[in-house]
Amino acid sequence: MKLTTLAEPLLEFGTGTHICPRTGIEHMGVYDQRDELRRTELRIGVVGRGEGVDLLDEWLEKCRIGIERKKESKLLNLFRGFGGINQNYGFLTKLINSPQYTRTLKKSDITEVVKMASRVDRIERAVELYYEQIRFLAENRAVDVIVCVMPNEMFDSVTTADNDDSDEHDLEHNFRRILKAKSMHLGTPLQLVREKTILITKFAGDQQDPATKAWNFCTALYYKGNRTIPWRLVEDTAKLRSCYIGIGFYKSRDGATLSSSLAQVFDEFGHGIILRGTPVSIDKKNRHPYLNEEQAYELLRDALDEYDRALEHMPARIVIHKSSYYRDSERAGFLRALDEKGIRSKDFVAITDTEIRLFGDSDYPPKRGTMLTISETEGVLYTRGTVDFYKTYPGMYVPNPLKISVYEQDSSLENLCDEILGLTKMNWNNTQMDGRLPITLECARKIGDIMKYVSPTEKPQVSYSFYM
Repeated sequence: MKLTTLAEPLLEFGTGTHICPRTGIEHMGVYDQRDELRRTELRIGVVGRGEGVDLLDEWLEKCRIGIERKKESKLLNLFRGFGGINQNYGFLTKLINSPQYTRTLKKSDITEVVKMASRVDRIERAVELYYEQIRFLAENRAVDVIVCVMPNEMFDSVTTADNDDSDEHDLEHNFRRILKAKSMHLGTPLQLVREKTILITKFAGDQQDPATKAWNFCTALYYKGNRTIPWRLVEDTAKLRSCYIGIGFYKSRDGATLSSSLAQVFDEFGHGIILRGTPVSIDKKNRHPYLNEEQAYELLRDALDEYDRALEHMPARIVIHKSSYYRDSERAGFLRALDEKGIRSKDFVAITDTEIRLFGDSDYPPKRGTMLTISETEGVLYTRGTVDFYKTYPGMYVPNPLKISVYEQDSSLENLCDEILGLTKMNWNNTQMDGRLPITLECARKIGDIMKYVSPTEKPQVSYSFYM
């Protein structure tokens, strides 16, 4: 066994590199500032009741001018102030919202939803209310992203189970998933917020501090509105051009299909596409879904075809991340697809939970990046842990490391773990730099949760911005 600590991966921004998304954007600007297609103005559509629209107007204005850091904390890098969003600083983009881009919900309609006896009925009626206004904005206004502001009482009514909610289907019914799936064909990403989340008050213990909230909110808006990336991993010119593919599974809502597969495909810079696969089988012993050889072949072949169409080149190397072990049938199918495409360099990696725990020599957990090598093909990696840049462990609970197992291997285990650590920083829904899972697997659950509501006859959007 060997114990090492991997260096924190660097991210590239407009004029330099840094390990922290917030520091990088603040001092060096967004990476895609050199992209001619990047929007320097983002038009924000808004749907909500009158009070919610007013709250969002106040929140956006606060985001424009900046928000002070959490003063009661001495952790300056963890609780960084938000310097604002405008065309001359940081995001180099102007947020535009106006009554022309706003659709107001009637109070009587909201009251009607809240008073409905059935949670399923409340959800379906609430979805219809928002969808009609979203459709109007998407079809009649040139908006880049639509913010749906949810009244607190409506949010509670669609998320609280009824006393007689014993039906698993009823419990699974989800407002956010249904609305995003139903609106997907309109081609405009959504951002859902609760009124109490954007209410400008003193920091409450159950919420993020306002500056952190602004960092995450504005980064998500920027990514969704621009469809370009605010930061990327630093290019290693000595490495082959790589494509990272996360294989995920999700259950159908009606239970008729046990599980379906999906692929999330990313290049080394974070540009990505999403592809829906086919219904798959369940292993009778451990209840894990798996692909037969033909399904594995078709999923990877189609993913590479879509990658080629979107990015106009084929990668020299493929890395497949999966949250369960690889069956022989899956390996055979993947290898056949790679052979057909002429891709020789490959790594098949399983990223799973483990019971192994390491203990530091202080009151803090092991450092993020701590790697225990068990063999050439197996190791344990801490993607969450103590972060030197933050001068603390920023989590609330004892961190759980990941078990890394390699089935087809052309790279060293350490290099593969270094890549995984980097890919944990590629989630533009969160600007804290210590994500647990790589983006290849992090978005699997979110995508699957929404994809199950997308009709099999409908072509889903390929951008992650429609699922986050």
